[in-house]
Amino acid sequence: MSSSQRKSPVVYTNAVYWPNYRVFHGDSPGQLNYGCINRVYYAFATVTANGGVFLSNEEADAEVACDGVKGALGSLMHLKQKHTHLQVVLSIGGGASAETFPIVASSPILRDNFARSARGLLDASGLNGIDIVWEYPCTPEQGSDFLALVAAIRIYLPEEHYLLTATLPAVRAVLQNIDLGQAAEYLDTINLAAYDFFGPWSHKSGHQAQLYAMNKDEPSGASGVRDLMSAGVPSRKILLGIPLFGRSFLHVSGPGHKNRGAGGGPDGSFEYSQLPRKGTKEQVDKRAVAAQCVGGDGGFVSYDNPDTVRMKAAFCKQKRLGGLFYWSAPSDSKDPKRSLIATGFKALHSS
Repeated sequence: MSSSQRKSPVVYTNAVYWPNYRVFHGDSPGQLNYGCINRVYYAFATVTANGGVFLSNEEADAEVACDGVKGALGSLMHLKQKHTHLQVVLSIGGGASAETFPIVASSPILRDNFARSARGLLDASGLNGIDIVWEYPCTPEQGSDFLALVAAIRIYLPEEHYLLTATLPAVRAVLQNIDLGQAAEYLDTINLAAYDFFGPWSHKSGHQAQLYAMNKDEPSGASGVRDLMSAGVPSRKILLGIPLFGRSFLHVSGPGHKNRGAGGGPDGSFEYSQLPRKGTKEQVDKRAVAAQCVGGDGGFVSYDNPDTVRMKAAFCKQKRLGGLFYWSAPSDSKDPKRSLIATGFKALHSS
């Protein structure tokens, strides 16, 4: 190995999700800093029961005025010409497709329809690939259907021309249903959603995106990464997910208490740009690698901040992961010093 090869910097993926409905909130893809983003997942396209893949909101995607062009997807395709390093990937699924994926994935004919339909959409739009967000294969049978689906898609999206990724939760109950080593043969990356460990649905409060679990029975980012790697997924194919939102637990002062309800939006969350809450002090739990603020209208709010993102980036480098992704870009702080996307990029690429 020559010294020039040894010194070449490792380029990590720093990817963001951009949900199409955010265009109606006054957000646009042009507001992001593409100096620190090299992949955008445009979310979500829908899948129909016959396997067809369609853009989910024509007005948002192709009609509304956005960054001087038509539609948020139009804006991204325009930005892609300007920033030649930028990959734009169509994210298919999300919560709205949870019922359809099991139907489509269980049939060879529907899998083929899906793959052909996705390919047609990519070629018509100039997108770089697709991301499968099936929330989530919850039986061994669905796990093997998931594998059959990604195998079918690869036939139509050869890896030298198209990206194929999938988003999975860092939760063993889901991961154990899938032959992950085999899935990684077809996928360019697995986006590990290392968040939503605790929320309004859980019986106790907790750090929603902890890198390390405080108790043996709790999920964590590190255990999710370990599960993927021990199943044979190459580390460079794993992106670690960072939430750009915090989860609220009212009337408690930290993790491990009985869940007594949530503040914030209808789903018990606050956007990261609204944290820490007014009148509270931000703290970092270095052992769990989690930030929090306590008091005010959110009670105990668990989230990530620049300190925890630097620690997570260091973990990525230590484990030789592919990089980080963020859900979702419009919720990041507009203050460059507070921006988690910028912090993650800098931390990944600093020596």
